[in-house]
Amino acid sequence: MPTYDYLCEANGHVVEVSHKMSERIATWAELCERTGMARGKTPGSSPVKRLITGGAVISGGNLGSTERPCDYGTPCGGCVCNPE
Repeated sequence: MPTYDYLCEANGHVVEVSHKMSERIATWAELCERTGMARGKTPGSSPVKRLITGGAVISGGNLGSTERPCDYGTPCGGCVCNPE
């Protein structure tokens, strides 16, 4: 199954998750449920958006990463670190 990176602008977290190409994740609650992460203080209804990134293999160590694409020089336009 392919992996996708999702950005939650409400908290700045980028989370990597594996799912079918036909599936979509729209909210922080759905993303947390899929990955088994705790929602924390972020409202479950906060929208998430799938980032355009290359595929990668998910490992347990990278779930819930707070790293953003722009941390590595990739512009992420519109996120909390680079508002439009």
